[in-house]
Parts: sequence; C-alpha cells; structure tokens
Amino acid sequence: MQSPMADVPGQLSDNDMYDRMVSAILDHRLPPGTKLVEDKLAAAFGVSRTRVRPLLVRLANEQVVTLTPNRGASIAQPTPEEAREVFEVRRLLEPRLVELFIANATDADIAALRTCIDDEEAARAGGDMRRAIRLSGDFHLHIAQAAGHQTLGRILRELVSRTSLILMTYSPSHAREREEATACGCREHRALIDAIRLRDAREAARLMLDHLKRIESQLEFTPPASDAPDLIGLLLGRAA
Repeated sequence: MQSPMADVPGQLSDNDMYDRMVSAILDHRLPPGTKLVEDKLAAAFGVSRTRVRPLLVRLANEQVVTLTPNRGASIAQPTPEEAREVFEVRRLLEPRLVELFIANATDADIAALRTCIDDEEAARAGGDMRRAIRLSGDFHLHIAQAAGHQTLGRILRELVSRTSLILMTYSPSHAREREEATACGCREHRALIDAIRLRDAREAARLMLDHLKRIESQLEFTPPASDAPDLIGLLLGRAA
C-alpha cells in the first residue's frame, strides 16, 4: 500500500514539504491521530531527519500536528471546544474576505470559483467525498487569495487545514448525511457566486456567515447513542 506521502525524487524545499503535508491533510489522506515517524517522513521526502523536525514544529505551531514529549508527532485530534473556536474565527474573517473579494476580483477569479464548484459537484456525484471536501476548502481559499489581504489569507489557510481535521473527526457518521451535507455546501457556494457576480457585498457576506453556521451545526460532537447489548442473547449465542 502506497504511503500518503509519495516518494519524491530530488531535494524538496521546506515550503514544498510543508505544502505536501497540508495537501495530504486537506485530501483526508492523513486522518487525525496518524503517527508521523520522522524516519519515514525523511525517507518519503528524500531528506535528512534534521529537515523534518522544523517542518513538524511549524505544523505544530499551526495546531495541525501535535508534538508530545517521548511520544513524537501525530496529526492533531481537535476537541469539540477547538472545533467551535475554529468556526467562530472563520465566521469573523470570511464575511470580510468575501467583501474584499468582490472589491478586487476579476472575471477570471469568479470563473475559477465556478470551476471549483463544478469539480466539487462532480466529485460528490462520483462518490469521492474526500475530493469534494478538499475542493470545498479550495473554494474558500481562492476567495481569500483573490481578496488581496495577505494576513487574513494566511490565517484562513491554517483554519481550513484545521477544519479538514474537524470534519474528519466530527462529520455525520452516516454516508447519506455526509453526502447531503456536501450537496448543501455546493448549493450554498452557488448562491454565494450569484451574489458575487452581482457585486452585492452585503448579501455575499450574509450568505457566507449562514454557510459557515450550517457546516458547524451539522458536526456531531456527541457519539450517537447505541442500544444496550442483548446480554441474554449474547450469552446464549443467539444472533442479534
């Protein structure tokens, strides 16, 4: 089985390694709790362990990786409190970012958003939910990039990475619910584009806020209740 981090010939820059790690997280190839062994990462990247350690520290500073003394590194497992904080900050930032996007975006930027949604819907229709979630994040990142605010864009990139971990951890457990949630996201993204195309900054900001609220509202922080086991049936060997 191929590692989530494919072997790469030649030397990679520190930013290249960082981008590949973040991409693996956004693609849901590195789920929460995954152990990150320095030797294996070094071998995958074709670099020494001394170059892997600063990468893990950088990711830990962004709360994407957890560093534990005597236990090493692992992909972070966000708590419900952290998940709520991430969405609270996104609700503060992204309405402003979409307003800036409308002020600065070109027709090509808007077309790129449409393409992102088309690809997201195609991924969902094909059952590739990992790709659909990644493309949903790309939609938000493109808005931030074209908004022209470097500081907010940098913060949002970290938050989108953390959101990917949150969705892996707390998304609805049933496939139908996950698919419906993604479908709602596509429809809301299209409504956003309609407001953007009309250069209606106030409506776009409202739609963005509602969109983020809906995503958070669908997270399952409490495991679904399960029926008590049939102890008599189990002890007597009866089928459930």
